[in-house]
Amino acid sequence: MRFFLSTAIFWIFSPLAAFAGEAGGHHGLPLHAERIFENLPITNSMVMSWVASLLVILFAMVATRRMAMVPSGIQNFAEWLVESLYDFLESILGAHLVKRTFWFFGGVFILILCSNWIGLVPGVGTIRYGDSLVPVLRGGNADLNMTAALAIVATVLWFYWAISENGVAGVLKHIFAPKGEFNGFMRVLMIVIFFMVGIIELFSILLRPVALSFRLFGNVYAGENMLETMMTMVPEKIAFLPAMPFYFLELLVGLIQALVFMLLTAVFLQLICDHGDDHKEEAH
Repeated sequence: MRFFLSTAIFWIFSPLAAFAGEAGGHHGLPLHAERIFENLPITNSMVMSWVASLLVILFAMVATRRMAMVPSGIQNFAEWLVESLYDFLESILGAHLVKRTFWFFGGVFILILCSNWIGLVPGVGTIRYGDSLVPVLRGGNADLNMTAALAIVATVLWFYWAISENGVAGVLKHIFAPKGEFNGFMRVLMIVIFFMVGIIELFSILLRPVALSFRLFGNVYAGENMLETMMTMVPEKIAFLPAMPFYFLELLVGLIQALVFMLLTAVFLQLICDHGDDHKEEAH
């Protein structure tokens, strides 16, 4: 919904943006990432993705450099962050699955959050060079290639964990087999119905990476374009004023989008690995 609202705002104010662009050289963020070196296949979004990854690695190194029984400073914050994410994911996945998968879900949340937030640093997407005014830097998740890569990796891991937990037969049974006990004609009817529903579910599973990638890309890209458009509506000296409320909104949206991506991928895995009454009997 936010993507459509942001896009609507962008197009509503596009005449004003075009007028301001004639005076101040405004150019909207293009849909695709662009090369920053003619002879190297390195795009402006790749650089920001590398920066985000490097920041996450440096944060982990600094937080674990001098471990203490009574943590303080950055170690205390890192432990709070990891424990909070672990407890949250455990409430969704359960104690067994979270031990196997936390490295991915926790890591992808932190990476997406860092990438979203550093994409809001002043200058990203607005500092340009060359005759075509190519942005020197572009938010990593404002590039569909980045979000598609995250979604594809999540989908591949989903298949791996689903098969390793249930087996191929178990996965097929979960998708196509009837749920519940039926006898006689009703059993035959339910087999046909659930098989048809399973085909729909299979298409839904295959479309998940598309939905995941476009959801993240659409929200980040629309937000960055909306901020730039708002800054072109007034004179340059006070350009930050109309964009300021939306800037803080984008900080919140960056957090929400990272949480949504992690939550959706975790829920998808929990649904395929949920054994219902079997788990309850094991607990007893």
